[in-house]
Amino acid sequence: MANASLSFPRRHAVTRRFTLGAPRDLRVAASAERVLFLRSSGPEDPVNGLWVWDRASATERLVVDPRTFGADDANLPAEERARRERARESGGGIVAFDADPELRVACFAVGGRIGRVDVLTGRAELLDSAPGGFDPRLAPDGETLAYVAGGGLRLIDEQGDRLLIGPDAGGAGTGPDGGASTVTWGLAEFVAAEEMGRGRGFWWAPDGQRLLVARVDVAEVATWWISAPVTPAEPPQPVRYPAAGSANAAVGLAIVARDGSRVEVAWDGDGWEYLAGVTWSSEGLRLTVQSRDQRTVAVLEVDPDTGSCTERYRMSDEAWVELVPGSPLVFAGRLVTVEDRGEARSLCVDGVAVTGAQWQVRRVIDVDAERILVTASADPTTVDVVAVGWDGAVVRRTDGDGVFSAVAAGRFEAVVGRSMADDAPLVRFFADGTQVGSLADLSERPALALSVAFQRCGPRQLETALLLPAGHDGSPLPVLMDPYGGPHAQRVQRSPGLFFTSQWFADQGFAVVVVDGRGTPGRGPAFERAVRGDLAGPVLDDQVEALLALAEQRPELDLSRVAIRGWSFGGYLAALAVLRRPEVFHAAVAGAPVTDWRLYDTHYTERYLGHPDTEPENYRRTDLAAAVGDRRVPPLLLIHGLADDNVVAAHSLQLSRALLEAGHPHTVLPLSGVTHMTPQEEVAENLLLTQLAFLRAALGDEQAAAHRSGPAQSFP
Repeated sequence: MANASLSFPRRHAVTRRFTLGAPRDLRVAASAERVLFLRSSGPEDPVNGLWVWDRASATERLVVDPRTFGADDANLPAEERARRERARESGGGIVAFDADPELRVACFAVGGRIGRVDVLTGRAELLDSAPGGFDPRLAPDGETLAYVAGGGLRLIDEQGDRLLIGPDAGGAGTGPDGGASTVTWGLAEFVAAEEMGRGRGFWWAPDGQRLLVARVDVAEVATWWISAPVTPAEPPQPVRYPAAGSANAAVGLAIVARDGSRVEVAWDGDGWEYLAGVTWSSEGLRLTVQSRDQRTVAVLEVDPDTGSCTERYRMSDEAWVELVPGSPLVFAGRLVTVEDRGEARSLCVDGVAVTGAQWQVRRVIDVDAERILVTASADPTTVDVVAVGWDGAVVRRTDGDGVFSAVAAGRFEAVVGRSMADDAPLVRFFADGTQVGSLADLSERPALALSVAFQRCGPRQLETALLLPAGHDGSPLPVLMDPYGGPHAQRVQRSPGLFFTSQWFADQGFAVVVVDGRGTPGRGPAFERAVRGDLAGPVLDDQVEALLALAEQRPELDLSRVAIRGWSFGGYLAALAVLRRPEVFHAAVAGAPVTDWRLYDTHYTERYLGHPDTEPENYRRTDLAAAVGDRRVPPLLLIHGLADDNVVAAHSLQLSRALLEAGHPHTVLPLSGVTHMTPQEEVAENLLLTQLAFLRAALGDEQAAAHRSGPAQSFP
């Protein structure tokens, strides 16, 4: 339950957006006898422990409490901090683990040390490992483990801890200037972790005798510098950042035996730029590779003995080929892919679509002889767990009223998710369709009365959510648009956690409007591809279209007072709104906005805008500094973390310079020591309060203050 004595902004910050204490990162044993998962002790505890749920007794038990090992997230290796940033990891303690197929033995990292635990007895120990270790992975036999430390891949086996390949084992040399090596082994490069969903850089063979290891060389990647102005005596930190149009890291692959001998894998011929995915199972070793323009993706089969690659399958699209989690994969010799076919993102078997136009497939979860388990949407606002037979027969595992996912082993499925009106457990276990258990959810529900009205607005029938103050009397309200609005993310879905902050703003006296326009997923390939070549025009037009259409139906929306707020792409959209459409938008809060797409990474940016050398006009039309003109700019607050290595602070600073040079007053709020996330409690709390105070002042909003419900707040 929520702590009513503290304000929503404080609870939102302390609970890390009400996520602490919720079970996460579930993994099911091959026999379905047990489930491993992570969870902290409650809504204010950021330290995750490793837990097990036992099917026979239907009970859960803490397996590893990292506090017993003196877990200290203040001294994490730099590579682990970067990995967590890429994964948007805001928790601490044990944030990832690996285990053998039956989940009898698990390994983990705490504070740069590698640990292992016997799940059945609970006997845990820290191993004699190299300092700064992270990302441990068990061999299938559960005895040997590999992990990354010091830029190399290490093994712990019967011989003890040793370097398998890396700077001191002939795997990497010095940099081009004779300085530090630019090569690492076993790590994912920046764009793989940030954009492709591939956060790892090594994979065990099924027999546990060899590993496929990625060699990453950043010698040709430009060095950017992240400074800390509040500590001027400290040097800036170098970051190898592959900006649009520039060089990516060079990624090689080698199959390395446990004795250190290796075979090079010749995967990057024929113009393949990106290693998007790897699977190594009893079905063989396969790579998913992608061209630089992302219009072609191929599945390569690798001979582990020679390293030679054979192309098995190819997918092409004139815009881009979407990378879908969990695919491609092979089962019983059949290739399972997810491909855009007509109006749908379809599940395909050996190139033949087995789902129809009514389903947009989002992820492949599991496969067995009877079915392929996926998540898919029949409505953009919902995500269901769906079992698809090899003949195309579809059976829903969830009921179409929320956002759900799952992990599975055979006929046992762990379903995760909620609907808007659902008080059921966050995690439920099903065997042959019958619920056999659930996990305790120790997270906090905020003391808010969610009032979300879903509807479709405008000629394009854009998915829209409207939130009003609790008990609102129908009088006119200032409007706050609260979008993300860009590719790969939705805000208008039937999941309560998406609307907590929006409802709080509504309860302060705003009509909050959330719109998913063109470019967002869930409505089919054409809707997503409408932003190809232009990440500005379509997304902004759709926000305006939905707002005007909704106002025709809801007279309480006061269009003379409209503000917009957003973070990341949403921040870009917010700044874009007041620059291009000041007659519609009268104030904006732009958090960590991209302002010049030439300063964002290759994989994301070039997918939508192409290469800046061949399609420069796409970059000109989406550049916010170029949108600064003579017209008055409404009040604009730019917020940016100075330690952000994803959307670097230069974005906001360059836009600020253009605004100042054109004579447009605006406000800049730099956040010292803050990355693209804002996990620091004081920062997260006061960011909400600062935004609210800015919006009220910008809109001249005595009326909004009068409508505010709940106890009085103090504002900076």
